Amino acid sequence: MTQQELTKPRNRRARNPKIVINADDLDHLEALAEGAMARNIDLADRLLDELGRAKVVPAAKMPANVAAIGNTVTYRDETSGQERTVTLVYPEDADIAQGKISVMTPIGVALLGLPEGASFHWDTRSEQRRTLTVIAVS
Repeated sequence: MTQQELTKPRNRRARNPKIVINADDLDHLEALAEGAMARNIDLADRLLDELGRAKVVPAAKMPANVAAIGNTVTYRDETSGQERTVTLVYPEDADIAQGKISVMTPIGVALLGLPEGASFHWDTRSEQRRTLTVIAVS
């Protein structure tokens, strides 16, 4: 490697998988992120970043294998090897006992828009970086 290659900044976004967002959800998601700015700026920024890089498609063209609001997602935490199945919902519908997780949580933001087979990192509330892989979406 040349000295220039060694000092060249790495583009973190280049490693992020492509995500797809349902156009019908976009306004609500943006409003949630803006409303969270005073309470949790890091999470709000992360959601806005994700929305900014997402491919936004009409509901009729939303791929069935992509984690979206209302979808049930099975994912694996690559650190622990544990698999979980959750339904991604808006905050007002969240109920962890029923496996309904809010899009306004670190894991919810990480899952949003990911297709089956994609891996992505997320930061836990205790600021641990984890990698998750989407196994199935229904």
